[in-house]
Amino acid sequence: MTDAFEPASGDGAGPGDAPGRAAEVRAAFEALLAIRRVTSPAAADPEAVPAPWEVHRTVRAVSLALEASGLPPSASAPDGRRTATGYRVAGGERPGTVRVEWLGPPGSGAAHEAEARLKGCARVLLGLGWEALLYRGPRGRRYLEVERGA
Repeated sequence: MTDAFEPASGDGAGPGDAPGRAAEVRAAFEALLAIRRVTSPAAADPEAVPAPWEVHRTVRAVSLALEASGLPPSASAPDGRRTATGYRVAGGERPGTVRVEWLGPPGSGAAHEAEARLKGCARVLLGLGWEALLYRGPRGRRYLEVERGA
């Protein structure tokens, strides 16, 4: 029995360099775009309109979009220690929103590159019909709040 595909959210061990991972991500993203074309045929660009399932599984949808774009996910050890620098997608404070952070191990420089890297994440998401607003949180840490675009 094979495991179901799960996009990298930036938590846990991360996808690593598993054989076939790039093909799995590409196939999942192409399926997402096909679903969008079917669910929004009247839109000027149906591929830029999140499908209803994406709105209900926003962490998964945003994680897939970021991974498919080639951005690296963060990763963490079982004790919560960050082991890789990259995006982390988690549920937002409001329903239908997610929070995207740029995290890495201590000394990785992730905090210094966060603003620029999050702006890159926002560009990817904006092109796919998501609204991504950049905020400064506690201790000056930057993050994106992402929700379905208007």
